[in-house]
Amino acid sequence: MSSPGEAGDDAEIIAAALRHPERFAALFDRHAAHIHRYLARRLGGQVADALTGETFLIAFDRRDRYDPAFPGARPWLYGIATNLAGQRRRAEQREYRLRAALGPPSDHDSHADRVAERVSAQALTGPLAAALAGLAPRDRDVLLLIAWEGLAYDEVAAALAIPVGTVRSRLNRARKKVRAALAPAPAEEVSNHG
Repeated sequence: MSSPGEAGDDAEIIAAALRHPERFAALFDRHAAHIHRYLARRLGGQVADALTGETFLIAFDRRDRYDPAFPGARPWLYGIATNLAGQRRRAEQREYRLRAALGPPSDHDSHADRVAERVSAQALTGPLAAALAGLAPRDRDVLLLIAWEGLAYDEVAAALAIPVGTVRSRLNRARKKVRAALAPAPAEEVSNHG
Protein backbone atom coordinates (compact mmCIF):
# COMPACT_ATOMS: atom_id res chain seq x y z
CA MET A 1 0.00 0.00 0.00
CA SER A 2 1.09 3.57 -0.67
CA SER A 3 2.53 5.85 1.96
CA PRO A 4 0.15 8.51 3.31
CA GLY A 5 1.63 11.14 1.01
CA GLU A 6 1.03 9.11 -2.15
CA ALA A 7 -2.32 8.71 -3.78
CA GLY A 8 -2.09 4.97 -4.61
CA ASP A 9 -4.41 3.10 -6.96
CA ASP A 10 -8.11 3.87 -7.03
CA ALA A 11 -9.05 1.00 -4.71
CA GLU A 12 -6.56 2.28 -2.12
CA ILE A 13 -7.94 5.80 -2.41
CA ILE A 14 -11.49 4.59 -1.90
CA ALA A 15 -10.47 2.45 1.07
CA ALA A 16 -8.62 5.39 2.64
CA ALA A 17 -11.63 7.64 2.02
CA LEU A 18 -13.73 5.45 4.31
CA ARG A 19 -11.77 6.83 7.27
CA HIS A 20 -10.55 10.08 5.72
CA PRO A 21 -13.30 11.34 3.36
CA GLU A 22 -11.15 14.17 2.02
CA ARG A 23 -8.95 11.60 0.23
CA PHE A 24 -11.80 10.85 -2.15
CA ALA A 25 -10.88 14.11 -3.91
CA ALA A 26 -7.92 12.31 -5.53
CA LEU A 27 -10.39 10.02 -7.34
CA PHE A 28 -12.26 13.05 -8.63
CA ASP A 29 -8.99 14.64 -9.78
CA ARG A 30 -8.05 11.48 -11.70
CA HIS A 31 -11.33 10.72 -13.42
CA ALA A 32 -13.65 13.73 -13.53
CA ALA A 33 -12.42 14.91 -16.94
CA HIS A 34 -13.11 11.47 -18.50
CA ILE A 35 -16.56 11.19 -16.94
CA HIS A 36 -17.41 14.76 -17.91
CA ARG A 37 -16.30 14.23 -21.51
CA TYR A 38 -18.40 11.09 -21.78
CA LEU A 39 -21.48 12.78 -20.36
CA ALA A 40 -20.96 15.93 -22.46
CA ARG A 41 -20.84 13.87 -25.63
CA ARG A 42 -24.06 12.15 -24.65
CA LEU A 43 -26.04 14.95 -23.08
CA GLY A 44 -24.34 18.30 -23.68
CA GLY A 45 -22.06 20.42 -21.53
CA GLN A 46 -24.51 21.87 -19.00
CA VAL A 47 -26.08 18.52 -18.19
CA ALA A 48 -22.61 16.95 -18.05
CA ASP A 49 -21.50 19.48 -15.44
CA ALA A 50 -24.37 18.52 -13.16
CA LEU A 51 -24.20 14.78 -13.79
CA THR A 52 -20.43 14.62 -13.35
CA GLY A 53 -20.85 16.05 -9.89
CA GLU A 54 -23.75 13.72 -9.21
CA THR A 55 -21.68 10.74 -10.41
CA PHE A 56 -18.99 11.49 -7.86
CA LEU A 57 -21.51 12.18 -5.08
CA ILE A 58 -23.07 8.78 -5.69
CA ALA A 59 -19.63 7.15 -5.83
CA PHE A 60 -18.68 8.87 -2.57
CA ASP A 61 -21.91 7.70 -0.92
CA ARG A 62 -21.28 4.14 -2.14
CA ARG A 63 -17.55 4.01 -1.48
CA ASP A 64 -18.13 1.41 1.23
CA ARG A 65 -19.53 -0.93 -1.44
CA TYR A 66 -16.62 -0.61 -3.87
CA ASP A 67 -14.98 -3.93 -4.75
CA PRO A 68 -11.26 -3.52 -3.94
CA ALA A 69 -10.42 -6.38 -6.31
CA PHE A 70 -10.59 -3.73 -9.06
CA PRO A 71 -7.63 -1.34 -8.72
CA GLY A 72 -9.10 1.07 -11.31
CA ALA A 73 -12.41 2.77 -10.53
CA ARG A 74 -13.07 4.33 -13.93
CA PRO A 75 -15.36 1.52 -15.18
CA TRP A 76 -17.33 1.78 -11.92
CA LEU A 77 -17.65 5.53 -12.43
CA TYR A 78 -18.70 5.07 -16.06
CA GLY A 79 -21.37 2.67 -14.82
CA ILE A 80 -22.74 5.26 -12.43
CA ALA A 81 -22.62 7.94 -15.13
CA THR A 82 -24.34 5.65 -17.64
CA ASN A 83 -27.12 4.94 -15.15
CA LEU A 84 -27.61 8.67 -14.61
CA ALA A 85 -27.68 9.22 -18.36
CA GLY A 86 -30.23 6.42 -18.62
CA GLN A 87 -32.55 8.40 -16.37
CA ARG A 88 -32.49 11.12 -19.02
CA ARG A 89 -32.96 8.98 -22.14
CA ARG A 90 -35.87 10.93 -23.58
CA ALA A 91 -33.98 14.19 -23.21
CA GLU A 92 -30.95 12.50 -24.76
CA GLN A 93 -32.92 11.58 -27.87
CA ARG A 94 -34.18 15.15 -28.23
CA GLU A 95 -30.57 16.33 -27.83
CA TYR A 96 -29.38 14.03 -30.65
CA ARG A 97 -32.03 15.50 -32.94
CA LEU A 98 -30.98 19.02 -32.02
CA ARG A 99 -27.31 18.22 -32.57
CA ALA A 100 -28.17 16.78 -35.97
CA ALA A 101 -29.65 20.13 -36.94
CA LEU A 102 -26.75 22.18 -35.54
CA GLY A 103 -23.78 20.04 -36.56
CA PRO A 104 -20.84 18.85 -34.46
CA PRO A 105 -18.98 21.08 -32.01
CA SER A 106 -15.56 22.10 -33.22
CA ASP A 107 -12.36 21.85 -31.22
CA HIS A 108 -9.76 22.54 -33.91
CA ASP A 109 -7.26 25.38 -33.81
CA SER A 110 -7.49 26.86 -37.30
CA HIS A 111 -10.52 28.27 -39.08
CA ALA A 112 -9.76 26.18 -42.20
CA ASP A 113 -9.70 22.99 -40.11
CA ARG A 114 -13.00 23.93 -38.47
CA VAL A 115 -14.66 24.58 -41.82
CA ALA A 116 -13.35 21.36 -43.40
CA GLU A 117 -14.30 19.30 -40.36
CA ARG A 118 -17.77 20.82 -40.21
CA VAL A 119 -18.47 20.25 -43.90
CA SER A 120 -17.34 16.63 -43.64
CA ALA A 121 -19.17 15.96 -40.40
CA GLN A 122 -22.43 17.60 -41.47
CA ALA A 123 -22.82 15.05 -44.21
CA LEU A 124 -23.06 12.31 -41.56
CA THR A 125 -24.26 14.13 -38.45
CA GLY A 126 -27.97 13.96 -39.17
CA PRO A 127 -28.07 10.31 -40.15
CA LEU A 128 -25.65 9.34 -37.35
CA ALA A 129 -27.64 11.19 -34.71
CA ALA A 130 -30.82 9.57 -35.99
CA ALA A 131 -29.14 6.15 -35.98
CA LEU A 132 -27.94 6.63 -32.39
CA ALA A 133 -31.35 7.85 -31.28
CA GLY A 134 -32.94 4.81 -32.93
CA LEU A 135 -30.80 2.29 -31.05
CA ALA A 136 -32.12 0.47 -28.02
CA PRO A 137 -30.78 2.30 -24.95
CA ARG A 138 -28.74 -0.71 -23.79
CA ASP A 139 -27.11 -1.09 -27.21
CA ARG A 140 -26.39 2.66 -27.38
CA ASP A 141 -24.72 2.59 -23.95
CA VAL A 142 -22.31 -0.14 -25.05
CA LEU A 143 -21.55 1.50 -28.40
CA LEU A 144 -20.84 4.92 -26.88
CA LEU A 145 -18.64 3.60 -24.09
CA ILE A 146 -16.52 1.74 -26.64
CA ALA A 147 -16.55 4.30 -29.49
CA TRP A 148 -16.34 7.52 -27.49
CA GLU A 149 -14.53 6.50 -24.35
CA GLY A 150 -12.31 3.76 -25.76
CA LEU A 151 -13.23 1.27 -23.06
CA ALA A 152 -12.34 -2.38 -23.58
CA TYR A 153 -15.10 -4.99 -23.57
CA ASP A 154 -14.29 -6.07 -20.01
CA GLU A 155 -14.37 -2.45 -18.82
CA VAL A 156 -17.78 -1.92 -20.43
CA ALA A 157 -18.95 -5.14 -18.81
CA ALA A 158 -17.81 -3.86 -15.42
CA ALA A 159 -19.32 -0.41 -16.01
CA LEU A 160 -22.74 -1.78 -16.96
CA ALA A 161 -22.66 -4.86 -14.72
CA ILE A 162 -23.23 -7.23 -17.63
CA PRO A 163 -21.25 -10.22 -18.99
CA VAL A 164 -18.60 -9.60 -21.66
CA GLY A 165 -20.59 -11.78 -24.07
CA THR A 166 -23.53 -9.42 -23.66
CA VAL A 167 -21.24 -6.48 -24.43
CA ARG A 168 -20.17 -8.20 -27.64
CA SER A 169 -23.71 -9.02 -28.75
CA ARG A 170 -25.02 -5.53 -27.97
CA LEU A 171 -22.08 -3.92 -29.76
CA ASN A 172 -22.56 -6.17 -32.78
CA ARG A 173 -26.28 -5.34 -32.92
CA ALA A 174 -25.62 -1.60 -32.53
CA ARG A 175 -22.94 -1.58 -35.23
CA LYS A 176 -25.22 -3.40 -37.69
CA LYS A 177 -28.05 -0.94 -37.09
CA VAL A 178 -25.80 2.10 -37.39
CA ARG A 179 -24.18 0.77 -40.57
CA ALA A 180 -27.59 0.05 -42.07
CA ALA A 181 -28.79 3.55 -41.17
CA LEU A 182 -25.69 5.16 -42.70
CA ALA A 183 -25.58 2.99 -45.83
CA PRO A 184 -26.43 4.85 -49.03
CA ALA A 185 -29.91 4.08 -50.28
CA PRO A 186 -29.87 1.81 -53.30
CA ALA A 187 -30.62 3.60 -56.55
CA GLU A 188 -34.20 3.11 -57.57
CA GLU A 189 -34.54 0.90 -60.55
CA VAL A 190 -36.21 2.52 -63.49
CA SER A 191 -38.97 0.30 -64.73
CA ASN A 192 -40.29 0.43 -68.25
CA HIS A 193 -43.99 0.15 -68.46
CA GLY A 194 -44.29 -0.61 -72.12
